[in-house]
Amino acid sequence: MRIAVTGSIATDHLMSFPGRIAEQLIADQLESVSLSFLVDELEVRRGGVAANITFGLGKLGVTSYLVGAVGQDFEEYRAWLERHGVDTASVHVSATKHTSRFLCTTDQDFNQIASFYPGAMNEAREIELKSVADRLGGLDYVVISANDPDAMVRHTEECRQRGYKFVADPGQQLARMDGDSVRKLVQGAEFLFTNEYEHGLLLQSTGWSHDEVLAQVGSWVTSLGAKGLKVESANGPTLEVTPPKEKQKGDPTGVGDALRAGFLAGLSAELGLERALQLGCTLATVSLETDGPQEYDIERESFLARIAEAYGETAATEIGAKLR
Repeated sequence: MRIAVTGSIATDHLMSFPGRIAEQLIADQLESVSLSFLVDELEVRRGGVAANITFGLGKLGVTSYLVGAVGQDFEEYRAWLERHGVDTASVHVSATKHTSRFLCTTDQDFNQIASFYPGAMNEAREIELKSVADRLGGLDYVVISANDPDAMVRHTEECRQRGYKFVADPGQQLARMDGDSVRKLVQGAEFLFTNEYEHGLLLQSTGWSHDEVLAQVGSWVTSLGAKGLKVESANGPTLEVTPPKEKQKGDPTGVGDALRAGFLAGLSAELGLERALQLGCTLATVSLETDGPQEYDIERESFLARIAEAYGETAATEIGAKLR
């Protein structure tokens, strides 16, 4: 199955400040703040929604096609993704801008000062999906994840025009897009993904009722954190899937991306909807146990054992038969 994943590609620069940011602020001089922190640690992590999803697919043995915009500083990151089964040939490289960066300083009380530089991501609107489809001989699914808003709308409209099945996954961009743009992202989606907060925000942004959204999409998947997820459709029963119990809790960044990767791997393997979602929930739990959205690993037998423990031996057998 040819799955193109569009969306952000970024690096995260995460720093730890051993003091308290609040103690560095002077109340009567807030209009002219000029602060510099000496930090103890710096972690540089690979990230971006689309890159995280394709990494997870690669971990499950599924080659997917990354579509996004980066800077000329991307080559080391490209090599990493390609080593993990990701096709990066359709990534646009900017001639002038750097790859997106998230820079964040966290103090001992978990207060943060952060900046996000979109950089080359703004050029994602220049990418045409037809060129990707022509190279691959067609597209079975296109994932529209958080990205430059104009790129998201363009990719969605092209999917409708050319008949590509697509997954709408607007994520954090819901908060900055107007109702008309959000409606364009949703209409005709085979699957719509949101978390619980985004679920309500989407209704507010579009002005649609819950049933009106369901009339626009094939299935609406809402992740519910530790409670798992639920899937609703206009013409079918609601399906609920709970995740396996985590062994430990790490950084939650990228857990939702792992969920989507496992689900897409299930679609690629032609598993049923419930099995695909169980696969997604298991991969999300593995991601949650690890710090960093692309730092987890999978050992086949222990991974299938977790599926069996959570969902039964039949589920593990059916999923195991399709996993490479």
